[in-house]
Amino acid sequence: MELLQLQYFLTVARLEHVTEAARHLHVTQSSLSKTIQRLEEDLGVPLFDRVGRKLRLNESGSRFLLRAERALFELDQGKQELNDLSSSEQGTIELAVNTASMLPNILREFRKKKPNIQFHVQMLTTQEMVAHLHRGDIDFCLSSPPLEGEDIECRIMYRDPILLAVPKSHRLAGRSSVSLPELKDEWFVGVKKGYGTRDLVDSICKKAGFEPKFVYEGDEPARINALVEAEIGIAFIPGTARNSNGQIAYLEIEKNELVREIALLWHKSRYVSRAAQSFREVVVNYFETLSKENN
Repeated sequence: MELLQLQYFLTVARLEHVTEAARHLHVTQSSLSKTIQRLEEDLGVPLFDRVGRKLRLNESGSRFLLRAERALFELDQGKQELNDLSSSEQGTIELAVNTASMLPNILREFRKKKPNIQFHVQMLTTQEMVAHLHRGDIDFCLSSPPLEGEDIECRIMYRDPILLAVPKSHRLAGRSSVSLPELKDEWFVGVKKGYGTRDLVDSICKKAGFEPKFVYEGDEPARINALVEAEIGIAFIPGTARNSNGQIAYLEIEKNELVREIALLWHKSRYVSRAAQSFREVVVNYFETLSKENN
């Protein structure tokens, strides 16, 4: 069994399509198919059910996938550990978020502390984040809501109240607070289902007896304030994403029903480099300062 076979197997297992996997790996389809066939011959069992060019993991393939992911994960961790021993001032932090309002400030502070360390950030849905965490292919996640799992370390960083954002021309703009039932006939702008804040809002509003009506649903949270300002709709906005330009009024939700918890997450078995440790310290210090300022 060769390392290349395992790497090809993981790609095919995740994409379940020979053409897409070959394109992703920059190899020919025939070469990829032959490699997978040799792996199956070495193991003595088929790993996929084949329907044309599409593949589906069978029971044997699903069981082997868990072992192969663990093996490649450990090899990757060993590589990272050796790289870390040779230099603590190089490398890349892999970061995934489903809440990004405070991210620019965190990255700015980290860049001041470690200017030679790069970072790669992905905006993911909660479900996508769980998959990346379990595979151990990212250093940290900033998530709301917090996520749990046997292989996931979860540390609550901040409790962030969710506010109602309305344009200054709105009938509610002069008020300081509003109850959820008052909003049942309003039109909203927000992120798509699958993002933590949206799922929390939908759940709480359902308990209040209505389902919010959305005129806009996107995957760019930073755009929501601009849509409110343009009077496209009103929005539920985390307190940390409040816009201070004065064109939007922010109301508290009565009874404090809407509060999101922001958590820092990482894989328990993933090697934490010195650069990653520094990043974690920046995140912890940032939220400690933010909590003191708002108390």
